[in-house]
Amino acid sequence: MGKTYIVGVGMTKFEKPETRDWQYWDMAKEAGTAALDDAGIPYGLVQQVPVGYCFQASTAGQRAVYELGLTGVPVYNVNNNCATGSTALMTARQFVAGGAADCVLALGFEKMTRGALGGGSGGADLASSPVARHYGIMAAGHGFEAAPPTAQIFGNAAREHMDRHGTTEVQLAAVAAKNHQHSSRNPNAQFQDVYSVEEILAARTVHRPLTKLQCSPTSDGAAAAVVVSERFVDEHGLRDRAVEIAAQAMTTDTEESFASGSCIDVVGRPMSRAAARQVYEASGLGIEDVDVVELHDCFSINELLTYEALGMCEEGASGKLVESGATTYGGRWVVNPSGGLISKGHPLGATGLAQTAELVWQLRGEAGPRQVPGARVGLAHNIGLGGAAVVTMLRRP
Repeated sequence: MGKTYIVGVGMTKFEKPETRDWQYWDMAKEAGTAALDDAGIPYGLVQQVPVGYCFQASTAGQRAVYELGLTGVPVYNVNNNCATGSTALMTARQFVAGGAADCVLALGFEKMTRGALGGGSGGADLASSPVARHYGIMAAGHGFEAAPPTAQIFGNAAREHMDRHGTTEVQLAAVAAKNHQHSSRNPNAQFQDVYSVEEILAARTVHRPLTKLQCSPTSDGAAAAVVVSERFVDEHGLRDRAVEIAAQAMTTDTEESFASGSCIDVVGRPMSRAAARQVYEASGLGIEDVDVVELHDCFSINELLTYEALGMCEEGASGKLVESGATTYGGRWVVNPSGGLISKGHPLGATGLAQTAELVWQLRGEAGPRQVPGARVGLAHNIGLGGAAVVTMLRRP
Protein backbone atom coordinates (compact mmCIF):
# COMPACT_ATOMS: atom_id res chain seq x y z
CA MET A 1 0.00 0.00 0.00
CA GLY A 2 1.41 3.37 -1.01
CA LYS A 3 1.54 6.49 1.13
CA THR A 4 -1.39 8.88 0.96
CA TYR A 5 -1.52 12.60 1.58
CA ILE A 6 -4.13 15.31 1.96
CA VAL A 7 -3.09 18.37 -0.03
CA GLY A 8 -6.25 20.45 0.08
CA VAL A 9 -9.23 20.88 2.39
CA GLY A 10 -12.28 23.10 2.45
CA MET A 11 -15.57 23.53 4.23
CA THR A 12 -18.54 25.84 4.36
CA LYS A 13 -19.74 27.56 7.47
CA PHE A 14 -22.11 25.17 9.23
CA GLU A 15 -25.59 26.66 9.48
CA LYS A 16 -28.86 26.02 11.26
CA PRO A 17 -31.21 24.38 8.72
CA GLU A 18 -33.50 26.68 6.75
CA THR A 19 -31.57 29.83 7.64
CA ARG A 20 -29.53 30.16 4.43
CA ASP A 21 -30.91 30.14 0.92
CA TRP A 22 -28.85 27.34 -0.64
CA GLN A 23 -29.16 23.79 -1.90
CA TYR A 24 -26.90 20.84 -1.17
CA TRP A 25 -25.15 21.23 -4.52
CA ASP A 26 -24.37 24.87 -3.68
CA MET A 27 -22.69 23.92 -0.40
CA ALA A 28 -20.86 21.00 -2.06
CA LYS A 29 -19.54 23.29 -4.78
CA GLU A 30 -18.35 25.79 -2.17
CA ALA A 31 -16.49 23.17 -0.11
CA GLY A 32 -15.14 21.26 -3.10
CA THR A 33 -13.87 24.41 -4.81
CA ALA A 34 -12.21 25.52 -1.58
CA ALA A 35 -10.40 22.18 -1.24
CA LEU A 36 -9.20 22.25 -4.85
CA ASP A 37 -8.07 25.87 -4.51
CA ASP A 38 -6.26 24.98 -1.29
CA ALA A 39 -4.38 22.27 -3.19
CA GLY A 40 -3.84 24.58 -6.15
CA ILE A 41 -5.13 22.04 -8.69
CA PRO A 42 -8.07 21.99 -11.14
CA TYR A 43 -10.97 19.57 -10.88
CA GLY A 44 -9.80 18.04 -14.17
CA LEU A 45 -6.99 16.23 -12.32
CA VAL A 46 -9.45 14.43 -10.01
CA GLN A 47 -9.87 10.76 -10.97
CA GLN A 48 -12.47 9.49 -8.45
CA VAL A 49 -15.02 11.15 -6.17
CA PRO A 50 -16.58 9.41 -3.14
CA VAL A 51 -19.42 11.60 -1.84
CA GLY A 52 -21.02 11.21 1.57
CA TYR A 53 -24.54 12.21 2.64
CA CYS A 54 -27.48 10.71 4.55
CA PHE A 55 -30.59 12.77 3.87
CA GLN A 56 -30.55 13.32 0.11
CA ALA A 57 -31.77 11.06 -2.68
CA SER A 58 -29.77 8.44 -4.59
CA THR A 59 -27.10 9.90 -6.92
CA ALA A 60 -27.18 13.23 -5.10
CA GLY A 61 -23.41 12.87 -5.19
CA GLN A 62 -23.45 13.25 -8.96
CA ARG A 63 -25.83 16.22 -8.75
CA ALA A 64 -23.38 17.92 -6.39
CA VAL A 65 -20.16 17.01 -8.17
CA TYR A 66 -21.44 18.11 -11.56
CA GLU A 67 -21.24 21.66 -10.20
CA LEU A 68 -17.44 21.22 -10.07
CA GLY A 69 -17.11 19.77 -13.57
CA LEU A 70 -18.53 17.29 -16.06
CA THR A 71 -15.44 15.15 -16.57
CA GLY A 72 -17.08 11.71 -16.47
CA VAL A 73 -15.06 10.40 -13.53
CA PRO A 74 -16.61 7.78 -11.23
CA VAL A 75 -18.75 9.17 -8.39
CA TYR A 76 -19.56 6.91 -5.43
CA ASN A 77 -22.46 7.68 -3.10
CA VAL A 78 -21.59 6.87 0.53
CA ASN A 79 -24.01 6.61 3.48
CA ASN A 80 -22.78 5.44 6.89
CA ASN A 81 -24.87 7.44 9.35
CA CYS A 82 -22.82 9.94 11.37
CA ALA A 83 -19.54 8.34 10.18
CA THR A 84 -20.35 9.10 6.54
CA GLY A 85 -17.79 11.85 6.00
CA SER A 86 -14.88 9.81 7.31
CA THR A 87 -16.10 6.81 5.31
CA ALA A 88 -15.85 8.92 2.15
CA LEU A 89 -12.33 9.92 3.22
CA MET A 90 -11.39 6.30 3.86
CA THR A 91 -12.72 5.31 0.45
CA ALA A 92 -10.56 8.01 -1.13
CA ARG A 93 -7.49 6.85 0.79
CA GLN A 94 -8.03 3.24 -0.26
CA PHE A 95 -8.27 4.22 -3.94
CA VAL A 96 -4.97 6.07 -3.70
CA ALA A 97 -3.12 3.63 -1.42
CA GLY A 98 -4.15 0.70 -3.61
CA GLY A 99 -2.93 2.38 -6.79
CA ALA A 100 -6.35 2.83 -8.41
CA ALA A 101 -5.94 6.60 -8.56
CA ASP A 102 -3.41 9.34 -7.87
CA CYS A 103 -5.89 12.12 -7.04
CA VAL A 104 -9.28 11.65 -5.35
CA LEU A 105 -11.72 14.23 -4.02
CA ALA A 106 -13.61 13.15 -0.89
CA LEU A 107 -16.74 15.26 -0.47
CA GLY A 108 -19.45 15.28 2.19
CA PHE A 109 -22.56 17.39 2.64
CA GLU A 110 -25.94 17.51 4.31
CA LYS A 111 -29.02 19.66 3.93
CA MET A 112 -31.14 18.77 6.92
CA THR A 113 -34.51 19.73 8.34
CA ARG A 114 -35.13 20.96 11.85
CA GLY A 115 -35.52 18.02 14.19
CA ALA A 116 -34.00 15.57 11.69
CA LEU A 117 -31.95 13.87 14.39
CA GLY A 118 -34.89 13.43 16.73
CA GLY A 119 -36.39 10.17 15.51
CA GLY A 120 -33.36 7.96 15.11
CA SER A 121 -35.26 5.67 12.75
CA GLY A 122 -35.60 7.81 9.68
CA GLY A 123 -39.29 8.31 10.39
CA ALA A 124 -40.01 4.59 10.01
CA ASP A 125 -41.27 2.10 12.56
CA LEU A 126 -38.46 1.67 15.07
CA ALA A 127 -38.71 -2.12 14.89
CA SER A 128 -37.65 -2.06 11.23
CA SER A 129 -34.94 0.54 11.78
CA PRO A 130 -31.28 -0.35 11.13
CA VAL A 131 -30.64 0.55 14.77
CA ALA A 132 -33.47 -1.58 16.19
CA ARG A 133 -30.98 -3.91 17.90
CA HIS A 134 -29.27 -0.95 19.57
CA TYR A 135 -32.48 0.58 20.84
CA GLY A 136 -33.76 -2.82 21.90
CA ILE A 137 -30.77 -3.20 24.23
CA MET A 138 -31.43 0.26 25.62
CA ALA A 139 -35.13 -0.39 26.15
CA ALA A 140 -34.42 -3.66 27.97
CA GLY A 141 -32.19 -1.90 30.47
CA HIS A 142 -33.71 1.55 30.73
CA GLY A 143 -37.14 1.53 29.15
CA PHE A 144 -38.17 3.91 26.40
CA GLU A 145 -39.16 7.47 27.29
CA ALA A 146 -40.81 10.32 25.40
CA ALA A 147 -37.55 11.90 24.27
CA PRO A 148 -35.47 11.76 21.06
CA PRO A 149 -34.09 8.19 20.82
CA THR A 150 -30.54 9.30 20.06
CA ALA A 151 -30.51 11.54 23.13
CA GLN A 152 -31.99 8.70 25.17
CA ILE A 153 -29.40 6.12 24.23
CA PHE A 154 -26.49 8.49 24.93
CA GLY A 155 -28.20 9.90 28.01
CA ASN A 156 -28.58 6.39 29.36
CA ALA A 157 -24.90 5.74 28.64
CA ALA A 158 -24.18 8.83 30.73
CA ARG A 159 -26.35 7.52 33.58
CA GLU A 160 -24.46 4.23 33.52
CA HIS A 161 -21.11 6.05 33.59
CA MET A 162 -22.24 8.15 36.53
CA ASP A 163 -23.47 5.10 38.43
CA ARG A 164 -20.32 3.05 37.77
CA HIS A 165 -17.60 5.66 38.06
CA GLY A 166 -19.00 8.62 39.97
CA THR A 167 -18.91 10.85 36.92
CA THR A 168 -20.78 14.08 37.69
CA GLU A 169 -23.15 16.32 35.79
CA VAL A 170 -20.58 19.09 36.22
CA GLN A 171 -17.96 16.99 34.41
CA LEU A 172 -20.38 16.31 31.55
CA ALA A 173 -21.15 20.01 31.30
CA ALA A 174 -17.41 20.78 31.34
CA VAL A 175 -17.11 18.99 27.97
CA ALA A 176 -19.71 21.29 26.44
CA ALA A 177 -18.28 24.41 28.09
CA LYS A 178 -14.85 23.60 26.63
CA ASN A 179 -16.17 23.01 23.14
CA HIS A 180 -18.39 26.10 23.13
CA GLN A 181 -15.35 28.09 24.28
CA HIS A 182 -13.27 26.67 21.44
CA SER A 183 -15.92 27.43 18.80
CA SER A 184 -15.86 31.12 19.69
CA ARG A 185 -12.62 31.23 17.68
CA ASN A 186 -14.04 29.36 14.67
CA PRO A 187 -15.84 31.44 12.02
CA ASN A 188 -17.11 28.23 10.37
CA ALA A 189 -18.92 27.06 13.52
CA GLN A 190 -22.70 27.08 13.74
CA PHE A 191 -22.50 28.49 17.28
CA GLN A 192 -19.87 30.87 18.60
CA ASP A 193 -21.35 31.71 21.98
CA VAL A 194 -19.48 30.93 25.20
CA TYR A 195 -21.35 29.27 28.07
CA SER A 196 -20.36 28.58 31.63
CA VAL A 197 -20.82 25.17 33.21
CA GLU A 198 -23.67 26.66 35.25
CA GLU A 199 -25.44 27.94 32.14
CA ILE A 200 -25.07 24.56 30.44
CA LEU A 201 -26.54 22.76 33.44
CA ALA A 202 -29.43 25.24 33.55
CA ALA A 203 -30.37 24.73 29.89
CA ARG A 204 -33.44 22.70 28.94
CA THR A 205 -33.06 18.99 29.68
CA VAL A 206 -33.29 16.81 26.58
CA HIS A 207 -32.82 13.50 28.39
CA ARG A 208 -31.35 13.54 31.87
CA PRO A 209 -28.51 14.27 32.46
CA LEU A 210 -28.04 15.82 29.00
CA THR A 211 -29.16 19.40 28.47
CA LYS A 212 -29.63 21.07 25.11
CA LEU A 213 -26.18 22.68 25.23
CA GLN A 214 -24.60 19.20 25.55
CA CYS A 215 -26.24 17.90 22.35
CA SER A 216 -25.11 18.41 18.76
CA PRO A 217 -27.62 20.31 16.62
CA THR A 218 -29.04 19.64 13.18
CA SER A 219 -26.95 21.49 10.63
CA ASP A 220 -26.46 22.29 6.96
CA GLY A 221 -22.98 22.29 5.48
CA ALA A 222 -20.29 20.61 3.44
CA ALA A 223 -16.60 19.73 3.66
CA ALA A 224 -14.04 18.22 1.31
CA ALA A 225 -10.48 16.89 1.10
CA VAL A 226 -8.12 16.19 -1.80
CA VAL A 227 -6.30 12.88 -1.26
CA VAL A 228 -3.29 12.09 -3.42
CA SER A 229 -0.35 9.73 -3.85
CA GLU A 230 3.27 10.50 -3.08
CA ARG A 231 3.96 10.55 -6.81
CA PHE A 232 1.28 13.21 -7.29
CA VAL A 233 2.72 15.28 -4.43
CA ASP A 234 6.15 15.26 -6.05
CA GLU A 235 4.95 15.81 -9.62
CA HIS A 236 2.91 18.87 -8.62
CA GLY A 237 5.29 20.35 -6.04
CA LEU A 238 2.86 19.97 -3.14
CA ARG A 239 5.18 19.01 -0.29
CA ASP A 240 4.45 22.28 1.52
CA ARG A 241 0.70 21.51 1.45
CA ALA A 242 0.88 17.79 2.20
CA VAL A 243 -0.32 16.14 5.42
CA GLU A 244 0.17 12.38 5.53
CA ILE A 245 -2.62 9.98 6.43
CA ALA A 246 -0.33 7.89 8.60
CA ALA A 247 -3.00 5.24 9.26
CA GLN A 248 -6.75 4.80 9.18
CA ALA A 249 -9.15 2.11 10.35
CA MET A 250 -12.88 1.46 10.31
CA THR A 251 -14.63 -0.98 12.62
CA THR A 252 -18.24 -2.06 12.95
CA ASP A 253 -20.15 -3.65 15.82
CA THR A 254 -19.11 -6.99 17.26
CA GLU A 255 -20.70 -9.13 19.96
CA GLU A 256 -19.00 -6.87 22.50
CA SER A 257 -21.34 -4.03 21.50
CA PHE A 258 -24.40 -5.94 22.65
CA ALA A 259 -23.41 -8.74 25.04
CA SER A 260 -23.16 -6.58 28.16
CA GLY A 261 -26.54 -4.92 27.74
CA SER A 262 -24.81 -1.62 28.48
CA CYS A 263 -25.59 1.55 26.54
CA ILE A 264 -21.91 2.49 26.90
CA ASP A 265 -21.07 -0.45 24.65
CA VAL A 266 -24.12 -0.06 22.39
CA VAL A 267 -23.17 3.53 21.46
CA GLY A 268 -19.77 2.42 20.26
CA ARG A 269 -16.96 2.53 22.80
CA PRO A 270 -15.77 -1.00 21.80
CA MET A 271 -15.76 -0.03 18.12
CA SER A 272 -13.80 3.13 18.83
CA ARG A 273 -11.30 1.28 21.01
CA ALA A 274 -10.71 -1.37 18.31
CA ALA A 275 -10.27 1.22 15.55
CA ALA A 276 -7.81 3.21 17.67
CA ARG A 277 -5.73 0.11 18.42
CA GLN A 278 -5.52 -0.73 14.72
CA VAL A 279 -4.40 2.80 13.88
CA TYR A 280 -1.77 2.87 16.62
CA GLU A 281 -0.34 -0.44 15.42
CA ALA A 282 -0.34 0.54 11.74
CA SER A 283 1.14 4.00 12.24
CA GLY A 284 3.66 3.24 14.97
CA LEU A 285 2.22 6.25 16.81
CA GLY A 286 0.30 6.20 20.07
CA ILE A 287 -1.99 8.61 21.81
CA GLU A 288 1.08 9.94 23.62
CA ASP A 289 2.38 11.21 20.23
CA VAL A 290 -0.83 13.08 19.39
CA ASP A 291 -1.05 16.85 19.85
CA VAL A 292 -4.58 17.64 18.67
CA VAL A 293 -7.77 15.56 18.46
CA GLU A 294 -11.07 16.07 16.67
CA LEU A 295 -13.52 13.51 18.07
CA HIS A 296 -17.20 12.70 17.80
CA ASP A 297 -18.86 14.61 20.64
CA CYS A 298 -22.42 14.14 19.35
CA PHE A 299 -23.35 14.34 23.05
CA SER A 300 -21.05 15.36 25.89
CA ILE A 301 -20.90 11.81 27.25
CA ASN A 302 -19.49 10.52 23.98
CA GLU A 303 -16.45 12.75 24.34
CA LEU A 304 -15.79 11.18 27.74
CA LEU A 305 -16.32 7.64 26.39
CA THR A 306 -13.96 8.40 23.51
CA TYR A 307 -11.18 9.61 25.84
CA GLU A 308 -11.27 6.13 27.34
CA ALA A 309 -11.50 4.34 23.99
CA LEU A 310 -8.50 6.25 22.63
CA GLY A 311 -6.42 5.46 25.70
CA MET A 312 -6.22 9.04 26.96
CA CYS A 313 -7.15 7.81 30.43
CA GLU A 314 -8.22 4.70 32.28
CA GLU A 315 -11.81 3.49 32.05
CA GLY A 316 -13.97 5.64 34.30
CA ALA A 317 -11.45 8.46 34.65
CA SER A 318 -12.61 10.62 31.74
CA GLY A 319 -14.72 12.97 33.86
CA LYS A 320 -11.71 13.85 35.95
CA LEU A 321 -9.60 14.20 32.78
CA VAL A 322 -11.77 16.93 31.27
CA GLU A 323 -12.18 18.62 34.64
CA SER A 324 -8.38 18.80 35.01
CA GLY A 325 -7.98 20.90 31.86
CA ALA A 326 -5.91 18.19 30.13
CA THR A 327 -8.00 18.40 26.93
CA THR A 328 -7.90 22.12 26.21
CA TYR A 329 -5.25 24.74 25.48
CA GLY A 330 -2.41 24.46 27.94
CA GLY A 331 -3.26 20.82 28.67
CA ARG A 332 -1.82 17.55 27.38
CA TRP A 333 -4.04 17.52 24.27
CA VAL A 334 -6.36 20.02 22.65
CA VAL A 335 -9.58 18.17 21.88
CA ASN A 336 -12.08 19.64 19.42
CA PRO A 337 -10.41 23.01 18.81
CA SER A 338 -13.05 23.54 16.11
CA GLY A 339 -15.82 23.44 18.72
CA GLY A 340 -16.68 19.84 17.97
CA LEU A 341 -20.10 18.62 16.91
CA ILE A 342 -21.74 20.23 19.93
CA SER A 343 -20.84 23.75 18.86
CA LYS A 344 -19.40 23.62 15.33
CA GLY A 345 -22.48 21.67 14.17
CA HIS A 346 -23.20 18.22 12.80
CA PRO A 347 -24.29 17.93 9.14
CA LEU A 348 -23.88 14.16 9.07
CA GLY A 349 -22.24 13.69 5.68
CA ALA A 350 -19.79 16.53 6.25
CA THR A 351 -18.74 15.95 9.86
CA GLY A 352 -15.84 13.54 9.34
CA LEU A 353 -14.38 15.68 6.57
CA ALA A 354 -14.78 18.86 8.62
CA GLN A 355 -12.78 17.17 11.38
CA THR A 356 -10.13 16.40 8.76
CA ALA A 357 -10.07 19.99 7.52
CA GLU A 358 -9.53 21.29 11.05
CA LEU A 359 -6.65 18.89 11.67
CA VAL A 360 -4.97 19.70 8.35
CA TRP A 361 -5.12 23.41 9.19
CA GLN A 362 -3.75 22.69 12.66
CA LEU A 363 -0.84 20.58 11.39
CA ARG A 364 0.05 23.18 8.77
CA GLY A 365 -0.04 25.95 11.37
CA GLU A 366 -2.94 27.65 9.57
CA ALA A 367 -5.63 27.54 12.27
CA GLY A 368 -5.34 31.19 13.28
CA PRO A 369 -6.63 31.95 16.79
CA ARG A 370 -7.41 28.24 17.30
CA GLN A 371 -3.86 27.14 16.55
CA VAL A 372 -2.44 24.45 18.83
CA PRO A 373 1.22 25.44 19.32
CA GLY A 374 3.67 23.08 17.65
CA ALA A 375 1.04 20.58 16.47
CA ARG A 376 2.60 17.83 14.33
CA VAL A 377 0.30 14.82 14.85
CA GLY A 378 -3.49 14.83 14.82
CA LEU A 379 -6.15 12.19 15.37
CA ALA A 380 -9.73 12.20 14.07
CA HIS A 381 -12.52 10.02 15.44
CA ASN A 382 -15.92 9.77 13.74
CA ILE A 383 -18.64 7.32 14.76
CA GLY A 384 -22.15 6.42 13.68
CA LEU A 385 -24.77 4.27 15.37
CA GLY A 386 -25.67 1.23 13.40
CA GLY A 387 -22.62 1.14 13.40
CA ALA A 388 -19.26 2.37 12.22
CA ALA A 389 -16.23 3.97 13.86
CA VAL A 390 -13.43 5.53 11.82
CA VAL A 391 -10.14 6.66 13.38
CA THR A 392 -7.57 8.53 11.27
CA MET A 393 -4.02 9.46 12.25
CA LEU A 394 -2.60 12.48 10.43
CA ARG A 395 1.05 13.52 10.49
CA ARG A 396 2.86 16.53 9.13
CA PRO A 397 5.95 15.18 7.34
